[in-house]
Amino acid sequence: MFAALRKSNLVSYLRPSNLFAFGKSFSSSIAATSAPNANAPKYSASRCRNLFSRIRPVRRDRDIVRILDRWVAEGRELHPLEFRPLIRELRRRRRFSHALQISEWMSRHVCKLSPADCAIQLDLIGVVHGWEAPESYFNNLSEQDKNEKTYGALMNCYVREGLLTKTLLHVERMKNVGYGSSCLTYNNLMILYRKAGQLEKISEILSEMKKNGVAPNNFTYKICINTFRERSDLSSMEKLLDEIESQTDISIDWSTYSTVAYHFIKANEKEKALTYMKKLEEKLDKDALGYNHLISLYAHLGDKGEVMRLWGLQKFVGKKQINRDYITVLGSLVKLGEMEMAESVLKEWDSSCRIYDFRVPNILLIGYCQKGLIEKAEIMLRDIVKGGKKPIPNSWAIVSAGYIGTHNMDKAYECMNEALAVKEKNMKWIPKPGQIRKILEWLGDKGMIEEVEAFVQSLRTVIPVNRQMYYALIKANRRVGRDINWILESMKADDIVVDEETQKMLSQR
Repeated sequence: MFAALRKSNLVSYLRPSNLFAFGKSFSSSIAATSAPNANAPKYSASRCRNLFSRIRPVRRDRDIVRILDRWVAEGRELHPLEFRPLIRELRRRRRFSHALQISEWMSRHVCKLSPADCAIQLDLIGVVHGWEAPESYFNNLSEQDKNEKTYGALMNCYVREGLLTKTLLHVERMKNVGYGSSCLTYNNLMILYRKAGQLEKISEILSEMKKNGVAPNNFTYKICINTFRERSDLSSMEKLLDEIESQTDISIDWSTYSTVAYHFIKANEKEKALTYMKKLEEKLDKDALGYNHLISLYAHLGDKGEVMRLWGLQKFVGKKQINRDYITVLGSLVKLGEMEMAESVLKEWDSSCRIYDFRVPNILLIGYCQKGLIEKAEIMLRDIVKGGKKPIPNSWAIVSAGYIGTHNMDKAYECMNEALAVKEKNMKWIPKPGQIRKILEWLGDKGMIEEVEAFVQSLRTVIPVNRQMYYALIKANRRVGRDINWILESMKADDIVVDEETQKMLSQR
């Protein structure tokens, strides 16, 4: 468990982000083109914001249509263009079902959808319902609405599901109607072959693009660069980058250089990595995310001086650092073992933050636990609580994992109880199974019966009931000579079969 803490929590903050944005690439290719009805009211940005303010807090699907119906019932006007920003924003927030409901409501009550609107609706249907529903939707479109955007949206659905044969047949149909030679189509094919593990096909597609006079874009080259890395073909990756740099119509962004540098770091090619990191820095301007990537890369190389130089430069050129920036630099300093410097940066953040985001101090908690300073991590967290802050359960779980790593199960149990007590601060939090298993095993062997029962009851509010919970209950009750028939009945009610391990426990009564 503690090893998992070391390998996953901290590294996830330091790894440069995956640079593929397939959904974003598709979305950006679709632009609304239909003209509103002549009798429609004038577009109002404030009205659009007002409607979104009602939709934003909604989580239940059935409430979206109610809000829209109520909006109309209040006598408010509607303009088609006011719905498109709502749909776009909900897609950005990955609230695809809500975006689809608005799109469908718009088509019923506001206006006939343009081909671009149809393409977006088709893609949303694919995300929400799988590939068969958008296929049916596409087949029922008028010939006028079956244009490059809707053909591309259906292809997007097939690619997302990894349907190789269907995608290739669809591309042939697209070629037959003159829509199969766009850069987006080729990019989607590359993504499909990458998903299928047929990496050798990607170079072939790039060659076909050039042969057919289709200019690759930055996204195309990023796919190819990552493919060469996956094939451990760094030589071809360098050659491709040289080719890109020689083109006047393609401007390499910092994220491409970040990807290449990271691959060379992983390959232990430090000098080549530094070459591309210098090029990365030249592209940064005031891009805070770019600084975060570069800081992380230097942390991977173990260069504290460059980490701090770039952090100072980022603060100089940027208006204000956000929590993400502090998470990056703190993670880098912890990785480098510079705990005192990390403490100083955390104090700086604490004095200036408007909203206390526990993901920031969590970085230091992880660092302390990695170094075996579990008590210091707990003291730090309890001091934050004394200051009036209510931590997220993840914070207590980090400290609990640290105590498990040092076999201090009393404290591990105590801190996990603290985590369960604040679960409402992160309703999506799920404790790690291995961590819970070890605490349950310890409770079953040594915990008081009241502690075991209370802990299991709390666990059931965040994870489904499982066999380990019942093992702990059986062992604890058996230790004090209590009847355990009620536990067996409860297991039966929860559809948990009495297995060999359970039978072994029962035979020891």
